[in-house]
Amino acid sequence: MSVCLFESVFFDLDGTLVDTAPDLAGAANKMRLDRLLPMINKDNYRPHASSGARGLLSIAFGITPEHRDYKILQEEFLRNYENEIHVESKFFEGIDELLTLLDDEKIPWGIITNKHSRYTKRLVKSIGLDKRTNVIVSGDTTPHAKPHPDPILFATKLARVNPETSIYIGDDKRDIEAGQAAGMKTMAAAYGYWPNNVPPNEWGADYIVKTPSDIKAILFS
Repeated sequence: MSVCLFESVFFDLDGTLVDTAPDLAGAANKMRLDRLLPMINKDNYRPHASSGARGLLSIAFGITPEHRDYKILQEEFLRNYENEIHVESKFFEGIDELLTLLDDEKIPWGIITNKHSRYTKRLVKSIGLDKRTNVIVSGDTTPHAKPHPDPILFATKLARVNPETSIYIGDDKRDIEAGQAAGMKTMAAAYGYWPNNVPPNEWGADYIVKTPSDIKAILFS
């Protein structure tokens, strides 16, 4: 095995490490069932999963944050999600093996997500990453969330690594923007939840990968 090209590796959570779309869709569909409305195919929710409640509610009820009932519906959605946060969610194929390789090679790695810490901590613990990762930075950990560089710079400070010798991997344009603003190399996870109208090849990432196996090939090329 070749030596890792980077001092440390940081990942987005939803859509990059863990496929959380089924449980996010389930939270929205429960709201529809409670109103005697038919469920929507979970695949219809998938491209919007990285947008959280805003994206899921737009599919479930066709509303935006400007709607007068949005706040109430958002709170209901988040309650549903918190209650069943790890039912169908699982690692993307190849991610567990990739993280094991980083562990074995003693390469520090961390999670930087816009997910609120209340949900991040619960999911990370349930899926077994809390004891493995060096750093967890959530959307409310720093004053600004991605695409601002604050979360990434804070993560590198906690991990005691240099952003210039590290890489950030995510499935949304804001992940790439945040990584670049922090001085990191960036990698677009094209297997994630990116909106179909903004393809990864337009994000300006240093690398684009179609599978987690491609991540491994690049990190240890």
